[in-house]
Amino acid sequence: MKKIRQGLLQICLVAFLCVPGKVLYASDFDDRIESSIKNSYVFKRYLKDENIHIQSKSGAVTLTGKVSEEYQKLLANDMVLNLPGVKSLDNFLGTKGELPVVHSDAWIITQINATLLFHRNVNGIGTQVLSENGAVTLRGKASSTAQKDLTTEYAMDVEGVLNVINEIIVEPIEMKPDKLTTARKADTVIESMDDASITALVKTTLLYHRSTNALNIIVSTNAGMVKLEGIVNNAAEKDLAGKLANDVHGVKSISNDMTIN
Repeated sequence: MKKIRQGLLQICLVAFLCVPGKVLYASDFDDRIESSIKNSYVFKRYLKDENIHIQSKSGAVTLTGKVSEEYQKLLANDMVLNLPGVKSLDNFLGTKGELPVVHSDAWIITQINATLLFHRNVNGIGTQVLSENGAVTLRGKASSTAQKDLTTEYAMDVEGVLNVINEIIVEPIEMKPDKLTTARKADTVIESMDDASITALVKTTLLYHRSTNALNIIVSTNAGMVKLEGIVNNAAEKDLAGKLANDVHGVKSISNDMTIN
């Protein structure tokens, strides 16, 4: 009888020790996921001022709150789904105010701003975008003629844009010592970008360009090296997708493995 009691006590002790351990492990696991989301490049750069609540339960993530633009919801969605450990996502993010009507001037401006924001070889923040009945005007500053022309090219590839008048002023930037230091710091930040954010930026970029938004492209990233897979109609589509993806923040190289149908 005594041995039976001792056996039962041991079983109870093991159960007591193990159950809290599992709870703590699950809690730590979800805490790490929530922390990774909050500290991702996408959330720090594009969602830092938005009202977003993140909750993870055994890898099942729920996002609630509101964002200013529709592209922010898409970015958050793709970034979280590509984060290691995330098993599923319920994205209940809403937008502040009413969304602009598709193909309206307000909608076109939003699309162009988002497109320019994701590309590193244009001045997305310093470019003013105006639109009247699909006729777009670009203003601001560019560091070179090539950057100015690329801005036109990207704006023209947004759905609903009929033509672009580029009034951007070219002002070459002199790389003084302090600016060189700033540039190096920026490069360091880019190198430390998480793969989930890079994948989200590439996927959203391809979605916002009308030349690639209908293509079924699978994007994956490993240490900043992006791999494109899927089926395209011709070599031109394949090359364009690779070009657009290569100009996204954080991308170190492109492996274009898409198949031509």
